Amino acid sequence: MNELNEKALLASAAQAIKAWDLCVTDIALVSHSENIVFRVDSESGQAYVFRFHRPGYHTLSELQGELQWTAALNSSGIGAPVPCLARNKKAFIKFYLPELSQYRFVSLMEWVEGTAMATMIERDADESNLVRCFHKTGQLAARIHNQARAWRPPPGFERHAFDADGLMGEEPFWGPFWQQSELTAAERAQIVHARKQIYGILTDYGKERGTYSLIHADLHPGNLIVTGDHVHIIDFDDSGFGWHQYELAVAISYYQDTPYFESIRKAIIEGYLTERPLLEEDIELLPIFVLIRSMVSLGWIDQRPELDSSHKLPTLIERSCEQSKELFGSV
Repeated sequence: MNELNEKALLASAAQAIKAWDLCVTDIALVSHSENIVFRVDSESGQAYVFRFHRPGYHTLSELQGELQWTAALNSSGIGAPVPCLARNKKAFIKFYLPELSQYRFVSLMEWVEGTAMATMIERDADESNLVRCFHKTGQLAARIHNQARAWRPPPGFERHAFDADGLMGEEPFWGPFWQQSELTAAERAQIVHARKQIYGILTDYGKERGTYSLIHADLHPGNLIVTGDHVHIIDFDDSGFGWHQYELAVAISYYQDTPYFESIRKAIIEGYLTERPLLEEDIELLPIFVLIRSMVSLGWIDQRPELDSSHKLPTLIERSCEQSKELFGSV
């Protein structure tokens, strides 16, 4: 992003934040990707996350559903984002961004101090630290799923679903990944073959085995903030209904190329099992969900050309095709 664009976004943030009763001392741009995220500091010493939400990704009702669930998670003792209502007592305000010529919903959350687990792994990437981190991630995932399975969403609750149709259907949530323009004819055929096989497996597996509920759906170490012994979860933007194995697959998929991937896989499962049961037949599906994550990510990149994530495509395509061949054979 050039300096001019950043200044314009900061000016818009300074204007939009006026909808909240805050004595702002500083606004800093944190990231500009799907969402535009700022850190806001105030005279009270409390810091906040101020977000311009990606247009078209969620309806207002779905955004409100996210807050309903995170409130329930917080009530159960799981650290999740805490929203701050605007002066009109609403969590989301619609604001026009002239530099992007679009309206976006904006929201304010309490900032959580700490260190991202991903940063802790970067600082100490030996096997024992990876095992500790992913064991803890598995425990946290299980606690999330325990709460989600027991929780009854309020009337009118809405979130998207990473079910068979949402992942592998004709109109998947992250777009038709098999139409990715960088695929060769042979790669496309292999991925279409895998998609067909996976759709059948997920349909047959169903949602009634105690392994389907609301999930965070982006529970990688970059979204886990560690303060002492406490782990706080951020970024529920992708949260929705899905299989618990997909939750685990997302968490470990970023580390497939490390020499300790098998130890990571075992650690997250062992951590999970300390808090919630998972049958061996359920665990055996984890490699399929790891493949699913790679495949749907092709669609995610295709739908977001402005983020310029095309450099990730060769690895994702190679990984998707190789894992597909291992699981379902070549075509």
